[in-house]
Amino acid sequence: MDESMNRETVPELMVDVDETVPVLTERESGIVSELTERFPQASAAIQRPRRIWASSERADCLAMLACLHDELGFGQLCTVTGLDTGSEFQLIYHIATPDGIVLSLRQSAPHDDAVFDTVTDIYKGGTLYEVEACNILGITINGIPADIRYPLPDDWPEGQYPLRKDWQPEVEAEAEEAEAEGADAESDAASETDAATDEEAT
Repeated sequence: MDESMNRETVPELMVDVDETVPVLTERESGIVSELTERFPQASAAIQRPRRIWASSERADCLAMLACLHDELGFGQLCTVTGLDTGSEFQLIYHIATPDGIVLSLRQSAPHDDAVFDTVTDIYKGGTLYEVEACNILGITINGIPADIRYPLPDDWPEGQYPLRKDWQPEVEAEAEEAEAEGADAESDAASETDAATDEEAT
């Protein structure tokens, strides 16, 4: 078996390989071999028949997608998943061949440099997926329209990104602030009462 397909690569991809599958198909093995030979920094693993996971350096992602699209038959972009792991943002592109092989390619960026390039030059239908990722994660994807609010409503407050790990809805934040102010007011009132009692006692 190709070393790129052993279990050591799987923890990096955060997927489980189905060891009950006795033989990996030649087609999927060829795809994994091609990717890891062309892009030595990439990781790839066959999870099960017709299912491949791969991870790319940010600088190589567009070249890998172009290779998959133009040379390996992955002509359909199914969807894009955006994630905040707490330390970095991830974009996972789920692409497919006409015969039903699905490959998920992940790229990552740190929180302080959350900038990606659009894949719409390769997959024309990727605009809305990437716009959605920008609006709900607060990342930047160069090359897509910046004035579309999808999927958030037009009056959604600026700077609120609901899929970030540290996101706190404004309503909850305001409620907590009001609660804290109420507690401070009660404490002040109690202090004034104690002071008045002490004065009466003297």
